[in-house]
Amino acid sequence: MKVGVIGAGAMGSGIAQVFAQTEGYEVYLCDINAELAAKGKAKLEKAFAKRVANGKMEEEQKDAILANITTGTKEICVDADLIVEAALEQMDVKKKLFTELMAICPADAIFATNTSSLSISEMGNGLDRPVIGMHFFNPAPIMKLVEVIAGLNAPPELVDKIMAIAKEIGKVPVQVHEAPGFVVNRILIPMINEAICVLEMGVATVEDIDAAMTLGAKHPMGPLALGDFVGLDIVLAIMEVLYAETGDSKYRPAAMLRKMVRGGMLGVKSGAGFYTHTK
Repeated sequence: MKVGVIGAGAMGSGIAQVFAQTEGYEVYLCDINAELAAKGKAKLEKAFAKRVANGKMEEEQKDAILANITTGTKEICVDADLIVEAALEQMDVKKKLFTELMAICPADAIFATNTSSLSISEMGNGLDRPVIGMHFFNPAPIMKLVEVIAGLNAPPELVDKIMAIAKEIGKVPVQVHEAPGFVVNRILIPMINEAICVLEMGVATVEDIDAAMTLGAKHPMGPLALGDFVGLDIVLAIMEVLYAETGDSKYRPAAMLRKMVRGGMLGVKSGAGFYTHTK
C-alpha cells in the first residue's frame, strides 16, 4: 500500500515512520515545498543514526525504513492508496488541501485526517469521497492509540478498513463517533486548562500542581508539564474548538493560556512554557 503523508513536521514525519517501518507499505512524505519534506526525512535519519550508535537499531533497519520514504510535494501522491493529512490544525487549510488532492490522487484513494479536534464531516463536505479521522498521538512511533473517527458520510466498510490498517501498523484503534475533541482531547485538554486555572488563581505553584497529580492521581506526567509537551498553542486551539462547538463555559480557555500563547511561550517547541526547556 502506498501512503501519502501530508505534513512533514514532528507529527507527520512520525506517522511516516510508522508506515515505512511496516512491511507492505511505501510512504510519500509531503509538505508545501520539497525542502520542508526533505527536512522531515532528515530529522528521522538523524534520530535513527543516534539509535544505531546507541545499539538500539540495526543499520540495515535504518536504511530499509528510509528507503521506504520518498519526499516531495503533494503532487507525488498520484498513485497513493491512502492519504493521511497532518497539516496545520485549521479547517480552511485542510479543506483546500483535500480539494486539491482530489485532482491528484486516484478516485479510490482513501482520505484520512490526523486532526485532533476539528469536524470530520465539515472537512469532507463538497468532496467526491468521505474523509475519515485517523488520529495518531505524539510521538506517533511510540504511542499505541489511534482514534478512528467516522464523519457523517463515512460508510461502515471505510471505518473497518482504517481499523484494520491501524492494527497492521501495530496500533490499537478505538472507534469514535464524531464529537468535538473526540475522546482523548475532550477529557485531557480541559484537564490541562483547569490546571492552568488553578495556577492562575494562586492555589499552588507549577511544581506542586504537577506533583499533586503525579503522586496523588498516579499520572505519569503533571498536567502543566504535559501542556508544555503538547504545545500550549495546540492546547488553546483545541479549547477554542470545544468552546465554540459546545457553547459550554466549562471549555472557556484560561486567560493565562491565551496570554502565554500570545507571548510565544508555547512549551517545549519554543523553549519556554510553564518550565524552561533546552535541547
